Amino acid sequence: MKATDTPPVVTVKEPAPVSKAPAPGDKEKSSEGKVLNVFSHGVLIIWAILVVMPLLWAIMASFKTDDSILSTPWALPDKLHFENWSRAWSQAHMSDYFLNTILVVGGSLIGTLLLGSMAAYVLARFDFPGNRFVYYMFIGGMSFPIILALVPLFFVMNNMGLLNTRHGLILVYIAYSLPFTVFFLTSFFRTLPSSVAEAAMLDGASHTRTFFQVMLPMAKPGLISVGIFNFLGQWNQYLLPTVLNTDPKYRVLSQGLVELANGQGYKGDWSGLFAGLVMAMLPVLAAYIIFQRQVVAGLTAGAVK
Repeated sequence: MKATDTPPVVTVKEPAPVSKAPAPGDKEKSSEGKVLNVFSHGVLIIWAILVVMPLLWAIMASFKTDDSILSTPWALPDKLHFENWSRAWSQAHMSDYFLNTILVVGGSLIGTLLLGSMAAYVLARFDFPGNRFVYYMFIGGMSFPIILALVPLFFVMNNMGLLNTRHGLILVYIAYSLPFTVFFLTSFFRTLPSSVAEAAMLDGASHTRTFFQVMLPMAKPGLISVGIFNFLGQWNQYLLPTVLNTDPKYRVLSQGLVELANGQGYKGDWSGLFAGLVMAMLPVLAAYIIFQRQVVAGLTAGAVK
């Protein structure tokens, strides 16, 4: 038998990859992006310094004596003078102002979130005649200057017996914060899936049970976000309590700080004033530090459907 010849093996060389030169436009875009990145970071650093430095200086001054505050304002304290804080807490009645502020802001915050979430849920989920009109009325309340309502509000509260009372100030804070709360939560409730509420209704849940046990827990990020904003605005409120709360025993922290500054006369208890200022700032800083992730989550969740 004749052996069959094996065909020769032919090797094919693959062409070498051709490196593509970057286009001139890509280099320009990359350089522009780097310049913009450096510029934005520089602006953020400057802004952070402008915000953090006064805060740190106030904390540092609260532990110094009056002489060291005036003579060496930027130097560190020789020792921590905690008597400034005790003097501001007891002699300047900051403890009473702190308690009044917690009661007023706590009550108004609960009422604002409860009433605002209920109104926002109805406006976002139910179609009825006048829905848009009511919604735009709340938006119009955001643009109305509060200073124009001070005089009629004063007489209304005086006639109702709510002047110089904690519960009267709570009601005013709720009415003041409701427009923004309804506006924020209405857009948030619209992003929530309606299938969950429909499934709860099919299971026999009423509208009230569906809202409190299904939809309200789903709106927790939005509630935390708008709650932080309302907390900041109500905690630092000065105009409304000054006009509607003139009784010294019901004064809030903002009124107490002004009273502490005005009551010094020519003495100048700067260390006690800075201690009281830091006391007023600490709850706000603590609230934002604790709930900062929830605030960001609530803002982004309301923008993405």
